[in-house]
Amino acid sequence: MSAGWVPSEREQQRRLLRRSLRRRRTAIATLACLFLLGVGYLAIVLSPGWPAVQATFFDPHHAWESLPAITDGFWLNVKMFLIAEPLILLLGLAIALVRQSRSPWLVPVRALAVGYTDVIRGIPTILLVLMLGFGAPALGLQGVPTSTFFWATAALVVSYSAYVAEVFRAGIESIHPSQVASAEALALTRGQTMRHVVVPQAVRRVIPPLLNDFVSLQKDTALVSSVALFDALFTARDYVNYNFNFTPYVVVACFFIALTVPLARLCDWLVLRAQRRERAGML
Repeated sequence: MSAGWVPSEREQQRRLLRRSLRRRRTAIATLACLFLLGVGYLAIVLSPGWPAVQATFFDPHHAWESLPAITDGFWLNVKMFLIAEPLILLLGLAIALVRQSRSPWLVPVRALAVGYTDVIRGIPTILLVLMLGFGAPALGLQGVPTSTFFWATAALVVSYSAYVAEVFRAGIESIHPSQVASAEALALTRGQTMRHVVVPQAVRRVIPPLLNDFVSLQKDTALVSSVALFDALFTARDYVNYNFNFTPYVVVACFFIALTVPLARLCDWLVLRAQRRERAGML
């Protein structure tokens, strides 16, 4: 047996050249970024109003003083995000499947699903938070929760489920009809075809856009401050109102950035992985 493939001398030279070009591009990109950051930093720091802006938005004392309360409030945002996310996925997928149904018995439900996605996507999320956060408890219905946290979370679920339903529907419709025809040739019912053939493929295709929606969801949990829930933003606003310094808002922004940036990079990685798989399939 042969000892294995060994690249030729010319191939080794090509690899060395490619590595050299990559290092050169990386160095140029790094220098360009450092130059632009340096110019931006100097433009801000040397501006006439920088001392006032620094004292108002970047005061270390106020940042440290507000940090414990903001941390506690941010956990409410995280908890709301973790509760809402699986509910949004389930409700969005259910709506998408209803819209893809072909049974004449489900025509009223399908029309309701269409109206739901059209109407809910047309209402700003903050209005849903205000209407459900204040309106639902005010009804005083027997057995209905009156917790503001419950209804604020429900508003986020209602709002985002309409968008996620359209993402799922786009993924389902992207599956080639030959997949459905093959399933029907194997005597699978419509429900079995959707469950075992169409939906698994569609879910894999829509993971990146779903992650984008959840990045937005994490930021939009701050909207619950409009119904007086002591989340991170409401806590910062409360501190600002008493101390007349906006540094806590910057602290809150740093918390959200620390959570959303890794999610965004995960989304980019999944997109690149999917592209590599598709390109490998064409070889």
